[in-house]
Amino acid sequence: MKAQLPTVSVITVVYNARDLIEGTIDSVLAQTYPHLEYVIVDGASTDGTLELIGRYADRIDRLVSEPDRGLYDAMNKGLEQATGDFVWYINA
Repeated sequence: MKAQLPTVSVITVVYNARDLIEGTIDSVLAQTYPHLEYVIVDGASTDGTLELIGRYADRIDRLVSEPDRGLYDAMNKGLEQATGDFVWYINA
């Protein structure tokens, strides 16, 4: 019996980074690993970041957009959403 590959959860934490988030998303979505889960946590951005993320809605597994108490709170929110065997953070 062949062992199944583990799922890798990629979490991106972002706040008001409209100019950077698209490159981050494109980089993650360009990966060829077959068991990839993508979670984005937006800290209630006000600069159009969320609208840009929305263009990728069909390729993002989970999106959380709400105020947080800083970077580590946002990272923990992403971790709560992740279901993978391994977690990788790549922030915008």
